[in-house]
Amino acid sequence: MDYFFSDRVLTLKPSAIREIFKYAADPAVISLSAGNPAPEAFPTRELAEISARLMVERPIDALQYSITEGYAPLREQLTEYMKKKHHIGRDFDMLLVTSGAQQVMDLATKSLCNEGDVVLCEAPSFIGALNTFRSYRARLRGIPVEPDGINLEELERALKEESRVRFIYTIPNFQNPAGVTMSMEKRRGLYELAKKYHVLILEDNPYGDLRFEGEHIEAIKSIDEDGIVIYAGSFSKVISPGMRVGYAIAPQPIIQKMVVCKQGSDVHTNIWAQMLCSEFLSNYDFDAHLERLRAIYRKKYGVAADAIRRYFPAAITYHPIQGGLFLWCTLPDGADMPGFCKQAVLRKVCVVPGNAFLTDETLPCQSFRINFSTPTDEQLERGIHILGDLAKEIL
Repeated sequence: MDYFFSDRVLTLKPSAIREIFKYAADPAVISLSAGNPAPEAFPTRELAEISARLMVERPIDALQYSITEGYAPLREQLTEYMKKKHHIGRDFDMLLVTSGAQQVMDLATKSLCNEGDVVLCEAPSFIGALNTFRSYRARLRGIPVEPDGINLEELERALKEESRVRFIYTIPNFQNPAGVTMSMEKRRGLYELAKKYHVLILEDNPYGDLRFEGEHIEAIKSIDEDGIVIYAGSFSKVISPGMRVGYAIAPQPIIQKMVVCKQGSDVHTNIWAQMLCSEFLSNYDFDAHLERLRAIYRKKYGVAADAIRRYFPAAITYHPIQGGLFLWCTLPDGADMPGFCKQAVLRKVCVVPGNAFLTDETLPCQSFRINFSTPTDEQLERGIHILGDLAKEIL
């Protein structure tokens, strides 16, 4: 029979990264395309201990329905931790536990955007968030990203020209995919522009705890005295992405609408996973765990950067990073970036073409993204070596 789909999803396309995963599933392929944590980063022993204890001592609590706002002890822990550690949360704020940070994007857009409303996004930006905004038929406008973060002049130009901007979406720390970190000066500038033009900021910070070099920079939400920032946090990169536990911190009226939307979506976040996160925070040294993760990614970044220096031709450029999981590499003008990525797949190496991260995927792009966290050190060096040989052939 013929199937008819809603206008809202009719033009949506599969995630380019998820499509690449089909090739990456081949054991012979070196995947530099995923955004997964390093396998050695998972606290498997601790999570096994917690799970066993929960199933003996509190099985019904872990298996029964729970409240939409989230597991109360975890919400209290996160509220206290974010205030004390990151100066995030005011009296007007509220915390909601979500099914990963991705659901924060979904619930925020569902709560705030009508069809045709505008979302200003960094260009490039996280494809999962872009597809979420598209699914609610928001109109996306990309703002260029510079080595120190979003271009504030272009941002203000867009705010002047667009009459229906609902929020500005930003990943200020170790941005996915570009890897750049927004300076504190630009964070303040972004906040002042949002305040001046009466729009919200959606601050996505999944990588902030993975800084392995340089000085910590405070979140935009930490300076929010006006109730204009929605903060998205996650345990995906620091405990487990498969558990799907994230959280939003935002003004209470916004969270209350997001709660209603979540009730119609998944009722509540996996309670067993929430209890695991809560017990991990309570009974284990979370700061020591984060330091272990930073050491892992510092080493893996070193392997990747060293391999790029040795194997890539000088014509391929990238910005050094201070944390996160990604390197954004750029071919010289005139090079066939999509062709390069396709040829790489034929040589059993997967990277993500840069146009997948643009608000308009049809625009030209010379960049591609490398993930260095997932492959082994040997795979990482070999994959970059293959890419370097390919680049020397085609350039």
